[in-house]
Amino acid sequence: MADDSFPLRSAIVASQLGQLRALLAALVPANAFYTQKFSRAGAIAAVASLEEFAQKYPFTTKQEIADDQRARPPYGTNLTFPLERYTRLHQTSGTTGAPLRWLDTPESWSWMVSSWGEILRAAGATADDRVFFAFSFGPFIGFWLAYEAAQGIGCLCLPGGGLSSAARLRMMMDNGATILCCTPTYALRLAEVAAEEKMDLRSIGIRTLIVAGEQGGSIPAVRAQLERLWPGARVFDHHGMTETGPVTHECPKRPGVLHVLEPAYFAEVIDPASGRPTGAGQRGELVLTTLGRTGSPLLRYRTGDLVQPVLQAVTLEPQPCPCGRRTLALEGGIVGRLDDMVIVRGVNIFPSAVEDIIYASGEVAEYQVRVSRAHSLTELTVEVEPGPGCANPAALVKRLERAFQDAFALRVPVRQLPPGTLPRFEMKAKRWVKQ
Repeated sequence: MADDSFPLRSAIVASQLGQLRALLAALVPANAFYTQKFSRAGAIAAVASLEEFAQKYPFTTKQEIADDQRARPPYGTNLTFPLERYTRLHQTSGTTGAPLRWLDTPESWSWMVSSWGEILRAAGATADDRVFFAFSFGPFIGFWLAYEAAQGIGCLCLPGGGLSSAARLRMMMDNGATILCCTPTYALRLAEVAAEEKMDLRSIGIRTLIVAGEQGGSIPAVRAQLERLWPGARVFDHHGMTETGPVTHECPKRPGVLHVLEPAYFAEVIDPASGRPTGAGQRGELVLTTLGRTGSPLLRYRTGDLVQPVLQAVTLEPQPCPCGRRTLALEGGIVGRLDDMVIVRGVNIFPSAVEDIIYASGEVAEYQVRVSRAHSLTELTVEVEPGPGCANPAALVKRLERAFQDAFALRVPVRQLPPGTLPRFEMKAKRWVKQ
Protein backbone atom coordinates (compact mmCIF):
# COMPACT_ATOMS: atom_id res chain seq x y z
CA MET A 1 0.00 0.00 0.00
CA ALA A 2 1.25 3.47 -0.85
CA ASP A 3 2.58 5.65 1.95
CA ASP A 4 0.58 8.90 1.98
CA SER A 5 3.35 10.62 3.97
CA PHE A 6 5.23 11.32 0.72
CA PRO A 7 4.42 14.57 -1.13
CA LEU A 8 2.21 14.68 -4.21
CA ARG A 9 3.89 15.20 -7.58
CA SER A 10 2.45 18.70 -7.82
CA ALA A 11 4.04 19.60 -4.47
CA ILE A 12 7.41 18.28 -5.65
CA VAL A 13 7.24 20.38 -8.84
CA ALA A 14 6.21 23.49 -6.89
CA SER A 15 9.15 23.02 -4.51
CA GLN A 16 11.58 22.53 -7.41
CA LEU A 17 10.36 25.68 -9.14
CA GLY A 18 10.62 27.78 -5.96
CA GLN A 19 14.16 26.55 -5.28
CA LEU A 20 15.16 27.10 -8.91
CA ARG A 21 14.01 30.70 -8.88
CA ALA A 22 15.93 31.35 -5.65
CA LEU A 23 19.03 29.70 -7.13
CA LEU A 24 18.92 31.76 -10.32
CA ALA A 25 18.52 34.95 -8.29
CA ALA A 26 21.57 34.02 -6.17
CA LEU A 27 23.81 33.26 -9.17
CA VAL A 28 23.50 36.48 -11.16
CA PRO A 29 25.80 38.39 -10.94
CA ALA A 30 27.61 36.70 -8.02
CA ASN A 31 28.64 33.52 -9.87
CA ALA A 32 30.94 34.53 -12.75
CA PHE A 33 30.75 31.15 -14.51
CA TYR A 34 26.96 31.08 -14.80
CA THR A 35 26.50 34.83 -15.24
CA GLN A 36 28.67 34.71 -18.37
CA LYS A 37 27.13 31.46 -19.55
CA PHE A 38 23.57 32.74 -19.22
CA SER A 39 24.46 36.04 -20.84
CA ARG A 40 25.91 34.31 -23.90
CA ALA A 41 22.75 32.22 -24.19
CA GLY A 42 20.42 35.19 -23.59
CA ALA A 43 18.91 33.30 -20.67
CA ILE A 44 19.07 35.80 -17.79
CA ALA A 45 15.40 36.06 -16.86
CA ALA A 46 12.92 34.76 -14.37
CA VAL A 47 11.34 31.42 -15.31
CA ALA A 48 7.63 30.73 -15.15
CA SER A 49 7.97 26.93 -15.19
CA LEU A 50 10.46 24.08 -15.18
CA GLU A 51 9.63 23.49 -18.85
CA GLU A 52 10.63 27.06 -19.69
CA PHE A 53 13.90 26.62 -17.80
CA ALA A 54 14.68 23.45 -19.77
CA GLN A 55 13.92 25.23 -23.04
CA LYS A 56 15.81 28.50 -22.44
CA TYR A 57 18.83 27.61 -20.32
CA PRO A 58 21.87 25.84 -21.82
CA PHE A 59 23.38 22.55 -20.73
CA THR A 60 26.51 22.45 -18.57
CA THR A 61 29.15 19.85 -19.47
CA LYS A 62 32.02 18.33 -17.57
CA GLN A 63 34.40 19.63 -20.23
CA GLU A 64 33.25 23.22 -19.58
CA ILE A 65 33.96 22.85 -15.88
CA ALA A 66 37.36 21.28 -16.56
CA ASP A 67 38.29 24.03 -19.03
CA ASP A 68 37.20 26.70 -16.53
CA GLN A 69 39.34 25.20 -13.77
CA ARG A 70 42.36 24.99 -16.09
CA ALA A 71 41.89 28.61 -17.14
CA ARG A 72 41.38 29.89 -13.56
CA PRO A 73 43.21 27.41 -11.32
CA PRO A 74 42.74 25.85 -8.95
CA TYR A 75 38.94 26.14 -8.50
CA GLY A 76 37.64 27.96 -11.56
CA THR A 77 34.87 30.56 -11.51
CA ASN A 78 31.85 28.44 -10.57
CA LEU A 79 31.80 29.91 -7.06
CA THR A 80 28.87 32.00 -5.87
CA PHE A 81 30.55 33.41 -2.75
CA PRO A 82 33.99 34.74 -1.73
CA LEU A 83 36.54 31.98 -1.17
CA GLU A 84 36.55 32.46 2.62
CA ARG A 85 32.94 31.22 2.76
CA TYR A 86 33.99 27.70 1.67
CA THR A 87 35.00 25.04 4.18
CA ARG A 88 35.10 21.74 2.26
CA LEU A 89 37.21 20.54 -0.68
CA HIS A 90 36.62 17.30 -2.57
CA GLN A 91 37.55 16.12 -6.02
CA THR A 92 36.58 13.58 -8.65
CA SER A 93 38.54 10.38 -9.18
CA GLY A 94 40.10 11.62 -12.42
CA THR A 95 39.40 8.34 -14.23
CA THR A 96 38.39 10.19 -17.42
CA GLY A 97 40.80 13.14 -17.17
CA ALA A 98 42.23 15.58 -14.65
CA PRO A 99 40.30 15.59 -11.33
CA LEU A 100 37.67 18.28 -10.87
CA ARG A 101 37.97 20.17 -7.57
CA TRP A 102 34.75 21.03 -5.78
CA LEU A 103 34.34 23.49 -2.92
CA ASP A 104 31.34 23.67 -0.57
CA THR A 105 30.05 26.15 1.94
CA PRO A 106 28.64 24.86 5.24
CA GLU A 107 25.13 25.45 3.86
CA SER A 108 25.76 23.45 0.68
CA TRP A 109 27.41 20.68 2.67
CA SER A 110 24.45 20.51 5.05
CA TRP A 111 22.12 20.22 2.05
CA MET A 112 24.04 17.19 0.76
CA VAL A 113 24.25 15.56 4.20
CA SER A 114 20.47 15.87 4.43
CA SER A 115 20.13 14.08 1.09
CA TRP A 116 22.42 11.29 2.30
CA GLY A 117 20.22 11.01 5.37
CA GLU A 118 17.32 10.24 3.03
CA ILE A 119 19.38 7.43 1.51
CA LEU A 120 20.06 5.91 4.93
CA ARG A 121 16.44 6.16 6.00
CA ALA A 122 15.28 4.55 2.76
CA ALA A 123 17.74 1.72 3.49
CA GLY A 124 16.06 1.24 6.86
CA ALA A 125 18.92 2.60 8.97
CA THR A 126 18.08 3.71 12.51
CA ALA A 127 19.96 4.91 15.58
CA ASP A 128 20.31 1.25 16.61
CA ASP A 129 22.58 0.49 13.65
CA ARG A 130 26.36 0.28 13.60
CA VAL A 131 27.68 1.37 10.22
CA PHE A 132 31.09 0.26 8.95
CA PHE A 133 32.76 2.40 6.28
CA ALA A 134 35.18 0.12 4.41
CA PHE A 135 37.29 2.68 2.60
CA SER A 136 40.13 5.11 3.10
CA PHE A 137 39.10 8.71 3.79
CA GLY A 138 40.59 10.67 0.91
CA PRO A 139 39.22 13.49 -1.25
CA PHE A 140 36.34 11.30 -2.52
CA ILE A 141 33.12 12.98 -1.40
CA GLY A 142 30.63 10.15 -1.06
CA PHE A 143 31.52 8.44 2.16
CA TRP A 144 32.41 11.65 4.00
CA LEU A 145 28.78 12.59 3.42
CA ALA A 146 27.58 9.13 4.40
CA TYR A 147 29.60 9.21 7.61
CA GLU A 148 28.17 12.56 8.73
CA ALA A 149 24.65 11.55 7.72
CA ALA A 150 24.89 8.33 9.73
CA GLN A 151 26.09 10.31 12.73
CA GLY A 152 23.14 12.64 12.23
CA ILE A 153 20.57 9.87 12.61
CA GLY A 154 22.37 8.48 15.66
CA CYS A 155 24.21 5.47 14.22
CA LEU A 156 27.47 4.25 15.72
CA CYS A 157 29.97 5.00 12.92
CA LEU A 158 32.93 2.67 12.45
CA PRO A 159 35.72 4.09 10.23
CA GLY A 160 37.74 1.45 8.39
CA GLY A 161 40.43 3.59 6.80
CA GLY A 162 44.06 2.41 6.83
CA LEU A 163 43.21 -1.24 7.60
CA SER A 164 43.74 -4.42 5.64
CA SER A 165 40.68 -6.28 4.41
CA ALA A 166 41.15 -8.95 7.08
CA ALA A 167 41.44 -6.30 9.80
CA ARG A 168 38.28 -4.63 8.56
CA LEU A 169 36.38 -7.90 8.76
CA ARG A 170 37.59 -8.45 12.33
CA MET A 171 36.63 -4.89 13.28
CA MET A 172 33.14 -5.42 11.88
CA MET A 173 32.82 -8.63 13.86
CA ASP A 174 34.22 -7.21 17.12
CA ASN A 175 31.94 -4.18 17.01
CA GLY A 176 28.77 -5.86 15.81
CA ALA A 177 28.43 -3.90 12.57
CA THR A 178 24.98 -4.16 11.00
CA ILE A 179 25.46 -2.00 7.87
CA LEU A 180 28.44 -2.05 5.50
CA CYS A 181 29.15 0.87 3.13
CA CYS A 182 31.52 0.18 0.22
CA THR A 183 31.64 -0.43 -3.52
CA PRO A 184 30.08 -3.64 -4.90
CA THR A 185 33.54 -4.76 -6.01
CA TYR A 186 34.98 -4.35 -2.52
CA ALA A 187 32.07 -6.21 -0.93
CA LEU A 188 32.96 -9.13 -3.20
CA ARG A 189 36.62 -8.79 -2.21
CA LEU A 190 35.80 -8.79 1.50
CA ALA A 191 33.84 -12.02 1.02
CA GLU A 192 36.86 -13.52 -0.78
CA VAL A 193 39.17 -12.53 2.09
CA ALA A 194 36.69 -13.93 4.64
CA ALA A 195 36.88 -17.29 2.88
CA GLU A 196 40.71 -17.15 2.89
CA GLU A 197 40.71 -16.30 6.61
CA LYS A 198 38.15 -19.04 7.38
CA MET A 199 35.72 -16.41 8.71
CA ASP A 200 31.99 -17.10 8.56
CA LEU A 201 30.27 -13.92 7.36
CA ARG A 202 27.08 -15.01 9.13
CA SER A 203 28.85 -14.38 12.43
CA ILE A 204 29.33 -10.68 11.63
CA GLY A 205 25.62 -9.97 11.35
CA ILE A 206 25.63 -7.48 8.47
CA ARG A 207 22.01 -7.01 7.40
CA THR A 208 22.43 -4.27 4.76
CA LEU A 209 25.12 -3.65 2.15
CA ILE A 210 24.86 -0.01 1.03
CA VAL A 211 26.83 0.09 -2.19
CA ALA A 212 27.75 2.79 -4.71
CA GLY A 213 30.58 3.98 -6.95
CA GLU A 214 29.81 1.36 -9.62
CA GLN A 215 26.77 -0.01 -11.40
CA GLY A 216 26.96 -3.42 -9.72
CA GLY A 217 24.37 -2.72 -7.04
CA SER A 218 21.59 -2.62 -9.64
CA ILE A 219 22.92 -5.46 -11.82
CA PRO A 220 20.83 -8.57 -10.98
CA ALA A 221 23.70 -11.08 -11.17
CA VAL A 222 25.99 -8.94 -9.00
CA ARG A 223 23.23 -8.41 -6.42
CA ALA A 224 22.57 -12.15 -6.33
CA GLN A 225 26.28 -12.89 -5.91
CA LEU A 226 26.62 -10.40 -3.06
CA GLU A 227 23.55 -11.68 -1.23
CA ARG A 228 24.79 -15.25 -1.61
CA LEU A 229 28.23 -14.38 -0.23
CA TRP A 230 26.80 -12.22 2.59
CA PRO A 231 24.04 -14.45 4.01
CA GLY A 232 21.15 -12.52 5.53
CA ALA A 233 22.24 -9.19 4.02
CA ARG A 234 20.22 -7.10 1.57
CA VAL A 235 21.97 -5.09 -1.14
CA PHE A 236 20.87 -1.44 -1.23
CA ASP A 237 22.08 0.61 -4.18
CA HIS A 238 22.40 4.37 -4.68
CA HIS A 239 24.45 6.72 -6.80
CA GLY A 240 25.90 10.21 -6.83
CA MET A 241 28.81 12.27 -8.09
CA THR A 242 31.32 14.68 -6.61
CA GLU A 243 29.92 17.38 -8.89
CA THR A 244 26.32 16.91 -7.76
CA GLY A 245 26.31 15.09 -4.43
CA PRO A 246 24.03 12.11 -3.70
CA VAL A 247 21.40 11.75 -6.43
CA THR A 248 19.39 8.53 -6.03
CA HIS A 249 18.55 5.71 -3.66
CA GLU A 250 17.09 2.28 -4.22
CA CYS A 251 13.36 1.79 -3.93
CA PRO A 252 12.63 -0.05 -0.65
CA LYS A 253 9.97 -2.11 -2.44
CA ARG A 254 11.58 -2.71 -5.85
CA PRO A 255 15.22 -3.85 -5.87
CA GLY A 256 17.13 -2.50 -8.84
CA VAL A 257 14.93 0.62 -9.17
CA LEU A 258 16.49 3.93 -8.10
CA HIS A 259 14.48 6.98 -7.01
CA VAL A 260 15.91 10.42 -7.76
CA LEU A 261 16.14 12.57 -4.63
CA GLU A 262 13.49 15.04 -5.67
CA PRO A 263 12.84 17.88 -4.91
CA ALA A 264 16.57 18.35 -4.14
CA TYR A 265 17.24 17.97 -7.87
CA PHE A 266 15.47 18.90 -11.06
CA ALA A 267 16.09 15.89 -13.28
CA GLU A 268 15.65 15.57 -17.04
CA VAL A 269 16.18 12.67 -19.43
CA ILE A 270 17.37 13.64 -22.92
CA ASP A 271 18.37 12.01 -26.15
CA PRO A 272 22.19 12.11 -26.01
CA ALA A 273 22.54 12.89 -29.71
CA SER A 274 19.92 15.62 -30.15
CA GLY A 275 19.72 17.01 -26.61
CA ARG A 276 15.92 16.92 -26.81
CA PRO A 277 13.71 15.42 -24.08
CA THR A 278 12.94 11.73 -24.51
CA GLY A 279 9.42 10.40 -24.57
CA ALA A 280 7.78 8.95 -21.46
CA GLY A 281 9.64 5.86 -20.33
CA GLN A 282 12.33 6.10 -23.02
CA ARG A 283 16.01 5.55 -22.28
CA GLY A 284 18.28 8.60 -22.34
CA GLU A 285 20.98 10.64 -20.62
CA LEU A 286 20.33 11.95 -17.13
CA VAL A 287 20.58 15.75 -16.79
CA LEU A 288 20.63 17.30 -13.30
CA THR A 289 20.21 20.71 -11.72
CA THR A 290 21.41 20.89 -8.10
CA LEU A 291 18.77 23.04 -6.45
CA GLY A 292 20.38 23.42 -3.01
CA ARG A 293 24.13 23.47 -3.66
CA THR A 294 24.19 27.23 -4.15
CA GLY A 295 27.87 27.71 -3.37
CA SER A 296 29.04 25.55 -6.31
CA PRO A 297 25.95 24.70 -8.36
CA LEU A 298 25.36 22.82 -11.57
CA LEU A 299 22.47 23.71 -13.86
CA ARG A 300 21.31 21.31 -16.54
CA TYR A 301 24.44 19.20 -16.07
CA ARG A 302 24.91 16.42 -18.60
CA THR A 303 25.98 13.57 -16.34
CA GLY A 304 26.84 11.05 -19.07
CA ASP A 305 24.71 8.48 -17.20
CA LEU A 306 22.32 6.43 -19.32
CA VAL A 307 19.02 5.73 -17.53
CA GLN A 308 15.68 4.05 -18.19
CA PRO A 309 12.81 5.91 -16.47
CA VAL A 310 9.96 3.76 -15.21
CA LEU A 311 7.03 4.28 -17.58
CA GLN A 312 4.10 6.06 -15.93
CA ALA A 313 0.93 7.58 -17.29
CA VAL A 314 1.47 11.28 -17.96
CA THR A 315 -0.99 12.86 -15.53
CA LEU A 316 -0.89 15.69 -13.03
CA GLU A 317 -0.80 13.18 -10.17
CA PRO A 318 0.62 9.86 -11.43
CA GLN A 319 0.09 6.76 -9.34
CA PRO A 320 2.70 6.44 -6.60
CA CYS A 321 5.37 3.77 -6.56
CA PRO A 322 4.58 0.78 -4.30
CA CYS A 323 6.86 2.44 -1.73
CA GLY A 324 4.63 5.55 -1.76
CA ARG A 325 7.06 7.89 -3.52
CA ARG A 326 6.13 9.96 -6.56
CA THR A 327 9.70 10.84 -7.49
CA LEU A 328 11.36 9.92 -10.79
CA ALA A 329 12.22 6.20 -10.77
CA LEU A 330 14.96 4.61 -12.88
CA GLU A 331 14.65 0.97 -13.90
CA GLY A 332 17.95 -0.87 -13.48
CA GLY A 333 19.62 2.15 -11.88
CA ILE A 334 22.38 3.59 -14.04
CA VAL A 335 22.24 1.44 -17.18
CA GLY A 336 25.65 2.60 -18.37
CA ARG A 337 27.91 5.56 -18.97
CA LEU A 338 28.03 7.02 -22.43
CA ASP A 339 31.83 7.36 -22.26
CA ASP A 340 32.20 3.70 -21.21
CA MET A 341 30.31 2.21 -24.15
CA VAL A 342 32.43 0.16 -26.57
CA ILE A 343 31.34 -0.51 -30.14
CA VAL A 344 32.48 -3.92 -31.36
CA ARG A 345 31.62 -4.69 -35.00
CA GLY A 346 28.57 -2.46 -34.81
CA VAL A 347 27.33 -3.76 -31.45
CA ASN A 348 27.07 -1.32 -28.54
CA ILE A 349 28.43 -2.99 -25.40
CA PHE A 350 28.22 -1.50 -21.90
CA PRO A 351 30.41 -2.83 -19.06
CA SER A 352 27.28 -3.55 -16.98
CA ALA A 353 26.05 -6.07 -19.58
CA VAL A 354 29.38 -7.91 -19.49
CA GLU A 355 29.43 -7.91 -15.70
CA ASP A 356 25.89 -9.30 -15.52
CA ILE A 357 26.89 -12.26 -17.70
CA ILE A 358 30.09 -12.96 -15.77
CA TYR A 359 28.56 -12.91 -12.30
CA ALA A 360 25.48 -14.83 -13.41
CA SER A 361 27.80 -17.86 -13.62
CA GLY A 362 28.33 -17.70 -9.85
CA GLU A 363 31.84 -19.12 -10.31
CA VAL A 364 34.06 -16.12 -11.10
CA ALA A 365 36.26 -14.60 -8.39
CA GLU A 366 37.58 -11.68 -10.49
CA TYR A 367 37.76 -10.66 -14.13
CA GLN A 368 39.29 -8.19 -16.55
CA VAL A 369 38.27 -7.10 -20.04
CA ARG A 370 40.94 -6.21 -22.58
CA VAL A 371 39.89 -3.90 -25.41
CA SER A 372 42.22 -3.93 -28.39
CA ARG A 373 42.18 -2.42 -31.86
CA ALA A 374 43.79 -4.72 -34.40
CA HIS A 375 43.60 -3.78 -38.09
CA SER A 376 41.19 -0.92 -37.14
CA LEU A 377 38.75 -3.38 -35.57
CA THR A 378 37.81 -3.26 -31.89
CA GLU A 379 37.99 -6.64 -30.16
CA LEU A 380 37.24 -7.82 -26.61
CA THR A 381 39.00 -10.51 -24.62
CA VAL A 382 37.77 -11.49 -21.16
CA GLU A 383 40.15 -12.88 -18.53
CA VAL A 384 38.65 -14.66 -15.52
CA GLU A 385 39.85 -16.16 -12.28
CA PRO A 386 37.56 -19.06 -11.38
CA GLY A 387 36.37 -18.95 -7.79
CA PRO A 388 37.32 -21.61 -5.23
CA GLY A 389 33.95 -23.32 -5.72
CA CYS A 390 34.41 -23.78 -9.47
CA ALA A 391 34.76 -27.54 -10.10
CA ASN A 392 35.39 -27.32 -13.85
CA PRO A 393 37.14 -24.11 -14.99
CA ALA A 394 37.29 -25.26 -18.63
CA ALA A 395 33.52 -25.71 -18.70
CA LEU A 396 33.10 -22.25 -17.11
CA VAL A 397 35.14 -20.68 -19.92
CA LYS A 398 32.98 -22.37 -22.56
CA ARG A 399 29.73 -21.33 -20.83
CA LEU A 400 30.86 -17.71 -20.70
CA GLU A 401 31.86 -17.70 -24.36
CA ARG A 402 28.43 -19.11 -25.29
CA ALA A 403 26.71 -16.52 -23.10
CA PHE A 404 28.59 -13.66 -24.80
CA GLN A 405 27.73 -15.11 -28.20
CA ASP A 406 24.03 -15.33 -27.28
CA ALA A 407 23.91 -11.83 -25.78
CA PHE A 408 25.94 -9.88 -28.34
CA ALA A 409 26.08 -12.16 -31.41
CA LEU A 410 29.86 -11.79 -31.14
CA ARG A 411 32.72 -14.15 -30.47
CA VAL A 412 34.38 -12.97 -27.24
CA PRO A 413 37.38 -15.13 -26.23
CA VAL A 414 37.58 -16.01 -22.53
CA ARG A 415 40.92 -16.86 -20.91
CA GLN A 416 41.33 -18.63 -17.57
CA LEU A 417 43.93 -17.15 -15.18
CA PRO A 418 45.43 -18.60 -11.98
CA PRO A 419 43.98 -17.41 -8.65
CA GLY A 420 45.39 -14.09 -7.43
CA THR A 421 46.55 -12.95 -10.88
CA LEU A 422 44.20 -9.99 -11.33
CA PRO A 423 44.23 -6.84 -9.17
CA ARG A 424 41.68 -6.31 -6.37
CA PHE A 425 40.03 -2.96 -5.73
CA GLU A 426 38.86 -1.04 -2.68
CA MET A 427 37.11 1.79 -4.50
CA LYS A 428 35.95 1.89 -8.13
CA ALA A 429 37.16 -1.14 -10.03
CA LYS A 430 39.20 -0.60 -13.20
CA ARG A 431 38.50 -3.83 -15.03
CA TRP A 432 38.47 -2.55 -18.62
CA VAL A 433 41.96 -2.21 -20.06
CA LYS A 434 42.41 -0.48 -23.43
CA GLN A 435 45.42 -1.63 -25.42
